[in-house]
Amino acid sequence: MKKYLFLITLISIVFACSSEDGSSSSGDNYNRTALLTNWANNIIVPSYENLQDKVVILNSAIATFNTTPNQTNLDVLRSAWLESYKAYQYVGFFNIGKAEEINFFSKTNIYPTNTAGIDTNIASGSYNFQLLSQYSRQGFPALDYMINGLASSDNNIIEFYTTNSNALNYKQYLTDLIAELSSDVNSILNDWNGSYKNTFIASNGNSVSSSTNRMVNNFVKYYEKDIRAGKVGIPAGVFSSGTTFPEKGEAFYKNDVSKILLNEAVKAAQDFFNGKHYLSSTEGESLKSYLNFLNTVRNGVSLSTTINNQFTTINSTNALLNDSFETQILSNNNAMLNSYDALQQNVVYFKLDMMQAFNITVDYVDADGD
Repeated sequence: MKKYLFLITLISIVFACSSEDGSSSSGDNYNRTALLTNWANNIIVPSYENLQDKVVILNSAIATFNTTPNQTNLDVLRSAWLESYKAYQYVGFFNIGKAEEINFFSKTNIYPTNTAGIDTNIASGSYNFQLLSQYSRQGFPALDYMINGLASSDNNIIEFYTTNSNALNYKQYLTDLIAELSSDVNSILNDWNGSYKNTFIASNGNSVSSSTNRMVNNFVKYYEKDIRAGKVGIPAGVFSSGTTFPEKGEAFYKNDVSKILLNEAVKAAQDFFNGKHYLSSTEGESLKSYLNFLNTVRNGVSLSTTINNQFTTINSTNALLNDSFETQILSNNNAMLNSYDALQQNVVYFKLDMMQAFNITVDYVDADGD
């Protein structure tokens, strides 16, 4: 009898381990391996490669500006910054692997940036970007302040890098900002092109730690917290009883590109949902194809179609926004609230319909009452 109990216990342990380590296929028989392969090879790695290319150009633009701080080189630098920032919008969902390990997204896009902290860093010439206290003093928002927000005129901004008594430290801070960003992007991409890609794809089960479950949670969290709330809801006062905070918008110092970054992020979200290969019209296995495999419907309509139709509504609503979210909020905040509501509807579809269909539990703190 003891032998039979031992065998039953052993079999149970083996089964539990095989399910927990993510080595098994999903319980609904969907081919998660194909899904993860498409994500890794055709979306995640190419998106990081594009970001890496843009950061290389940004690095060069900073070096040129530091050597010769003038209007022409400042304009080139600003253009390179914006192109890199746009490229970043396509990797924001992928808080997994090395990116999670090094807190890449916290280091790269916390806004509003800590301008007082940046000024302190420059004045002292001593800082460690690995410290939590330094996360809000680096990344794209810090670069925004350094090239767009130091003064109200371009001539006065350039003076910080020429005639200012601390000009060398301002130049050094620009150099250190791009060095940290470059190092992080290179580290993440090297990890994906090393052993991590195979590890990611092999974790094809349906446990809470499996790649699909974690990526779905990352995708929905980023869409909800970073796109819907960060880019629109918080500046528009959705979470502050109507008190607006235009200064908390993304790319505040450039001021007229927040809409561009929002549109890029929404496009990135829809492309990822549809499994669209980066910089290609080809689509592979995706959240859309997974929902279609499960024949998931809402109110008699395919859920994947409903979600894509809502993306169309989002794009139409966002098109009505001013290029400057500060101007939009101060002149007619209702337009911002309309964009928030349009974005919010897909939060409902993602969290209450899609994740339930996949049998995936939300793994992050949710205090919005969706």
